[in-house]
Amino acid sequence: MALIAAAITASCLPTGKRKCVADRDNTIPQYNSVQSGGVKMIPVMGGKYKVWTKKVGNGKIKVLLLHGGPGLTHEYFECMESFFPQAGIEFYYYDQLGSKYSDHPTDTALWSVERFTDEVEEVRKGLGLDSFYLLGHSWGGMLTMEYAVKYPDHLKGVIISNMTASIPDYVVYINKLRDKQPADEVAAMKKYEAANKSDDPEYQKLVKKLYNQYICRLAEWPEPLTRSFDNINSQVYNTMQGNNEFVVTGKFKNWDAWDKIPHIKCPALVVASVYDEMDPKELEKMSQIIPHGKLLYCQGSHMSMWDDQQNYMEGVINFLKNTEAGK
Repeated sequence: MALIAAAITASCLPTGKRKCVADRDNTIPQYNSVQSGGVKMIPVMGGKYKVWTKKVGNGKIKVLLLHGGPGLTHEYFECMESFFPQAGIEFYYYDQLGSKYSDHPTDTALWSVERFTDEVEEVRKGLGLDSFYLLGHSWGGMLTMEYAVKYPDHLKGVIISNMTASIPDYVVYINKLRDKQPADEVAAMKKYEAANKSDDPEYQKLVKKLYNQYICRLAEWPEPLTRSFDNINSQVYNTMQGNNEFVVTGKFKNWDAWDKIPHIKCPALVVASVYDEMDPKELEKMSQIIPHGKLLYCQGSHMSMWDDQQNYMEGVINFLKNTEAGK
């Protein structure tokens, strides 16, 4: 090791402005600044906080990803790396404020639909995305709808993945799904919820059973998906949603965008899934109400990018390419 270090030192010792040019491979990119592998921290809220982003690939089609939760992370989107770059699509991971790789303020006043929507615009500016697509999944789909109405100028298209236009509608549907479970299990879950004991191991065991039916139906959840769930910011989730998926008591409990989505003017793909916790019939209706809406119907669950991966990815990529081609 000492000999290797000496050889490197000898070949790269600075002499005036001489650079280390021995055996240079001219195919290796040359930069005038330190590179971070696509990672960029974006200042938000006037520079008070920073959020984490990462660029993957290079291409004319540029997509910003909005993860769900609220409070999850970009990590469950990592499957996109096996599809988007190969299709010539440049995409951007982004952990929203409070999520794993971004700053973690504890002021619950920050956790609102309006502020998160404005944050997306700050991230767009920070990344220099002047003409781009937005893909929002679940809670990220809510932000996508809000953003498309409030900040339409730079959007080429949106993908609203597995998100209904109404939280009250969502609550009705997901409880219908739960009521299909054995009566004793439903009663046990409601008992824990009434006692505000949603962290009880027995309750979590029953939730996991439902998640295996309606969140991801794979026998073994992929590591990036479990990692994202392990890294959830519970304060963000509990403030916005509540303590569980079935009784929404958080800030967005009355959120409804049925009157807003007809004002989404760019092309929009709505992704619905047959086993989702979101009513696929409602998502089909959304695709009909949005002026330039289209529907992608998957055979998976809420995480169809994992449990109906081929259909999901092909549908999303075809939408992006067709929109780019003006079809």
